[in-house]
Amino acid sequence: MPEGDTIFRAAQTLHRVLAGKTITRFESTFPAINRIDEDTPIAGRTIESASSRGKHLLIAFSGGLVLRTHMRMSGSWHIYPTGARWKRPARDMRVLVATADAVAVGFNVPVAELLTTRAVARHTVLRALGPDLLDASFNSDEALRRIRARGAEPIADVLLDQRVIAGAGNVFKCEILFAAGIDPFRRVASIDDAALGRMLDVAVAQLKANVMSPAQTLSPAFGRRTTRNLDPREALWVYGRGGQACRTCGTTIMSRASGPDARLTYWCPTCQR
Repeated sequence: MPEGDTIFRAAQTLHRVLAGKTITRFESTFPAINRIDEDTPIAGRTIESASSRGKHLLIAFSGGLVLRTHMRMSGSWHIYPTGARWKRPARDMRVLVATADAVAVGFNVPVAELLTTRAVARHTVLRALGPDLLDASFNSDEALRRIRARGAEPIADVLLDQRVIAGAGNVFKCEILFAAGIDPFRRVASIDDAALGRMLDVAVAQLKANVMSPAQTLSPAFGRRTTRNLDPREALWVYGRGGQACRTCGTTIMSRASGPDARLTYWCPTCQR
C-alpha cells in the first residue's frame, strides 16, 4: 500500500506539472464520477492544486470541484508527457486528467470521487484523520492524546490507524518502532510519554526524509523509500528482513502477522525490548 510519503511526493509532482493548466481531456471508469462529468464537464476547467492528506490525494479544479483518490493496496498515479507511451496497460486506467503537455493517469485506483469544496470540508473520512506526519504544522500534542486514548492496544496497531496519526503504513510502522527502540506488541498504556515522544520524532523525521527531493522531470515513478541509506539492498532496518540478522546487534529479525488486517510486523527482539 502506498504510504504517506509516496502520496505526498505524487501530489507534489502533480501540482508542479499540472497546477494552473487547463484540462483538455478527462476520463474515468467510475459511474458516479462520469455522471458529474456529464452534468458539469471537467474538461475546460483549470487545475488549481494537488495536495495530500495522509494517504488521500486531492486534485482541486476550478468551479469548486475536487477529485479525491485513495490508493489502498494497488493504486498508483503516473504522469507522462503528452504522446508518451504508458508503462501500464490502458485497461488499468481508472482516472485520467490531461492538459496540453501532460497526462496524469490513476492506475487501478480503487477509491475515487468528485466532491464539492464544501463536501471535502465535511467529509467523514477526511475529518476523522489524525495529525498528518508530513504536515508542516504537525501537532505532536494532539497525536500523543490520540495515542493515549488507545491505551489497551498494541502500539503497532495504533500507528497504522489513520484516525490516530495520518501517513504511516506497514513499512514505516516497523521502521519507526525499530528506530525508537519500542516493542511493537507493547500496549500503549505501558509506554511512557518520553518513549512515545521519541517515536513521534522518529516518525516525522523518517517520512520527511523521504519527500525532501521530489523529481524535477516528468516521470511515472514518484521516488523510492529508505530509512537507512540509498542502497536498495540496505535501505531498511527490519521491514521484509524476517530471519536475517539485525543490522545493529546481529539478532535474528522476527516477523508475525498482527492487527485486524493481519499485516506482517518485523522487529528485533533485542533492540526492541
